[in-house]
Amino acid sequence: MTGMNAMKTAKELQASPIVGETHQVQNVANELHSYNLFTTDAALLEGVKREGGAWGVSEIAAFGEKCGKPEYLELGFLANKYTPELDTHDRFGNRVDSVRYHGAYHELMKSALEEGLHSQPWTHPREGAHVVRGAKAFMQSQVEAGHGCPVTMTFASIPSFRLQPEVAAIFESKILNRGYDPRNVPIDEKQSITVGMGMTEKQGGSDVRANSTTATPVNQPGAGQMYSLVGHKWFLSAPMCDVFLILAQTTAGVSCFAVPRWLPDGTKNALNVIRLKDKMGNKSNASSEVEFRGAQGWLIGEEGRGVPTIIEMVSLTRFDCMGASAGLMRAGLANAIHHCKQRAAFGAKLIDQPLMQNVLADLQLEYEGAMAFSMRMARALDKKDGDEHEAHLARLATAVGKYWICKRAPQHSYEIMECIGGSGVMENSIYPRLFRESVINPIWEGSGNVQCLDVLRAIGKTPAVLMAFNVELNKARGGNSILDRYLDGLNQQFMQLNPTDIHGLQYSARTMVDQMALAFEASLLVRHAPAAVSEAFCASRLAAQGHHNYGALPKGVNVKSIIERADPGVVKP
Repeated sequence: MTGMNAMKTAKELQASPIVGETHQVQNVANELHSYNLFTTDAALLEGVKREGGAWGVSEIAAFGEKCGKPEYLELGFLANKYTPELDTHDRFGNRVDSVRYHGAYHELMKSALEEGLHSQPWTHPREGAHVVRGAKAFMQSQVEAGHGCPVTMTFASIPSFRLQPEVAAIFESKILNRGYDPRNVPIDEKQSITVGMGMTEKQGGSDVRANSTTATPVNQPGAGQMYSLVGHKWFLSAPMCDVFLILAQTTAGVSCFAVPRWLPDGTKNALNVIRLKDKMGNKSNASSEVEFRGAQGWLIGEEGRGVPTIIEMVSLTRFDCMGASAGLMRAGLANAIHHCKQRAAFGAKLIDQPLMQNVLADLQLEYEGAMAFSMRMARALDKKDGDEHEAHLARLATAVGKYWICKRAPQHSYEIMECIGGSGVMENSIYPRLFRESVINPIWEGSGNVQCLDVLRAIGKTPAVLMAFNVELNKARGGNSILDRYLDGLNQQFMQLNPTDIHGLQYSARTMVDQMALAFEASLLVRHAPAAVSEAFCASRLAAQGHHNYGALPKGVNVKSIIERADPGVVKP
């Protein structure tokens, strides 16, 4: 009996909470969800109203509410966990070149296209159309960035197609349709289609004039005529798009072609997907390597004018790259503040600790500048067709902003992970995905060097673009003495530019573009942001010597008010 009682006592002890549980889960954060991505974001909300999109505030807010729902945010996780798979042939041996995606990817695509993220400025052009569409696209990128690739390419393709009206007549209405049809079937069987782009080849990269893909007329040469393409593309993103704008060589030089996956007679085009790329980021989006084995496509524009034909598309996708990078900053910062409000260490909540406040406020300043820049470029896109100043500004500042904002995002994403600590590098959190996405945009649509060389090219070809940029900077004159001195130094550099010193200009291009970007962001913030934001930005970015690490704001900065502007738990007026 004594032995049995002893055994019973041991079992009771094992079942006891004192022995069976090692600890209570406490002092940890929970998932950020059920918040409005628009109404809690002061920088975005103010930017939309300021740059001409006030009429769309309720529309954007409704989408912001949707983007913050837990089930919608979960789509981003699922689309990146279950990545695309390629079927080159069906089980009977027929060539199909079909990519299979998880249902979450299709849900995100459907939502984006129904919201008009690919079409709104073209179907409903008005002041602020690019601003409103941009705001919604930037919020969508916070949920999931990979599917944004086919969305932005579809959006950006319209100006190129409209250069060839008879080809645009075939595709435009279906491109602009607010529907999503992922089926691998001929275009005639679909009401809505998406557009991809292929420029890069392995031997040339960004140097598209080194492309080796050739195009020869099927019958008659000339704009709008059908050509046969033979060659390859090292990167063709979103291979399940229905039609692609492709660069290939004719006897006149690099030319642009609209190459569909299915030919007008209902047969599959000879565009063969060789493999999907194993990328470190942008996992939900299928990027592929393809070969053209006599694939047919229509010539868009003149032979030999392929780069000017497609450059408007590239400009728009670069705009989306900068806005999406700003969106990644916002997503990370919102999650970090949410975490810091719940997590305590060394006797106080992280959000109340001075050094963490310095870091969080500094990260918000980075985002403030990036979003102000992106929204200003959206207004330039809205006005550039009828306003020479805006057209010049869009030409130069888009390259400056794409370079700077995209390049700042990776360090920003990493710093967010450090705010979280060890849990910030766990793959079941959002932070590693944000970091991996952040390194994609600086390279896609032209790397940092390409953007800086484009800045030099634009200034050399059209000096008026630099005058327009300078006019924009100087609108903030007198608003901040640090900025005034910085602009004086930058103007001196502009005056000393020597167009004959090609080596010197290229060697120092990054230094100049860095300064141009900082001056542009500072000018916007001095004019439009609260004094706490603009003064801290100028003091930390313009007055400081050397590179600025996050969390090194000078004394006297009103960090609490800056952090409150970023707090996803606070609805902004």
